Amino acid sequence: MAVLPTMIQAHRSKEYAMNAPLTAHLLPKVDPRPAPPAMIDALKARLGERCSSALAVREQHGRDESPFDVPPPELVVFCESTEDVAAVVKLADQYSVPVIPYGAGSSLEGHLLAVQGGICIDLSRMNSVLSVQAEDLTVTVQAGVTRNQLNDEIRHTGLFFPIDPGADASIGGMSATRASGTNAVRYGTMRENVLALTVVTANGHVIRTGTRAKKSSAGYDLTRLMVGSEGTLGVMTEVTVRLFPQPEAVSAAVCNFPSIAGAVQSTIEIIQMGIPIARCELLDVNAVKAVNRHDKLNLREAPMLLMEFHGTPASVKEQIEAVEQIARDHGGLAFEWAETPEERKRLWTARHHAYFAGLQLKPGCRSVTTDTCVPISRLAECLLETVAEVDASGLPYFIVGHVGDGNFHVAYLIDPEIPAERETAERLNVQLVERALRLDGTCTGEHGIGLHKMDFLVAEAGAGAVDMMRMLKRALDPKNIMNPGKIFAA
Repeated sequence: MAVLPTMIQAHRSKEYAMNAPLTAHLLPKVDPRPAPPAMIDALKARLGERCSSALAVREQHGRDESPFDVPPPELVVFCESTEDVAAVVKLADQYSVPVIPYGAGSSLEGHLLAVQGGICIDLSRMNSVLSVQAEDLTVTVQAGVTRNQLNDEIRHTGLFFPIDPGADASIGGMSATRASGTNAVRYGTMRENVLALTVVTANGHVIRTGTRAKKSSAGYDLTRLMVGSEGTLGVMTEVTVRLFPQPEAVSAAVCNFPSIAGAVQSTIEIIQMGIPIARCELLDVNAVKAVNRHDKLNLREAPMLLMEFHGTPASVKEQIEAVEQIARDHGGLAFEWAETPEERKRLWTARHHAYFAGLQLKPGCRSVTTDTCVPISRLAECLLETVAEVDASGLPYFIVGHVGDGNFHVAYLIDPEIPAERETAERLNVQLVERALRLDGTCTGEHGIGLHKMDFLVAEAGAGAVDMMRMLKRALDPKNIMNPGKIFAA
């Protein structure tokens, strides 16, 4: 995988300046594709006040949680129906102007940045739960519904939607990035849980993929093609997902370890023994310190596993006993239990705040955040080598991970006024991805490719596979208007 640094260096030679505190690494220089006055007039005629060119609105929709700063989109349109989206995309197709879908804005890899200008399609007002099929364990929602909103609205059914990436992301955005999160070790990712979609294609046509049936062998699997496509093949407007029964018994616990190695080895054994743990999250000592300060907790400041068990009272008890024994074998300290819903919520809220808590470790910093995923048997090797490298660099950082499925995140904290710190973070990121690929893993477990990991995709999948992706993109989006500049250069 020595090709990666060479590829990064090649891209650095093509950097270009932006009105931003950080240089945008890996971004090819492209010319904006402005919307002509006729298109703007048509959009305003259809959407009225829901079409905004106000700088504050544009800037709000031109930033995510990535370290990139890119000029904002030319216009923001607030759609309220699939028909609205189709009308906008038809105009974009007619005038060859880019469109970028926008959900909750919580992307970490620059997915929603308007690198070629264009129109931002805000889907947040498409926030209706359209139908709940409790008997079939499915629900259909508009793309702007967030995961917390969905669970609030179906709570009375005794069912819940388990995919939990941390942020209160929209279901459409989660589908577009193939999100997963804390519950994936037991319930899977969006790939397994999206059954059907309504999609507006690049020419403004509306198609429906999949059904509510549990399986099908009818033709190409267009649902799987769209899930994870990051808005580059179409705009998802409705999503049908699986639901799960709320567990009869839930118990959560934290367990500290003298070293990160003990926590990781415990996780490996838990998974290899087939214990159906619902959540198994790692926080390194830096992350624990951060959430203590941010959420006013008094957790022991040492590497920690935050775990949750679902099932019947008897099965939860069996899981707990098995996990406690494994943890003791690897130096784990006594479990601290969160038995009540209020105590569990406090713990998981703190975990979900870890990213923003971590930023406070270095006031005024920006985070270069990355994630990888490796086979569970290689997790210790990957994570421990990563820790040694970043410790040696002297750069502040913190690590959180959905380690139950081999996925972890590193946030490198940099001063935006010191370019050398950005260079160090990018070097560490390259080394981490090289290591993950060498261990048969992936360059991104759940963040997606976006802008930041385009070259890594080539290293992981190979030039031939990426060329096939380009062929699909050109066939479905010949004018390259659907979120251009993401995943790979067209």
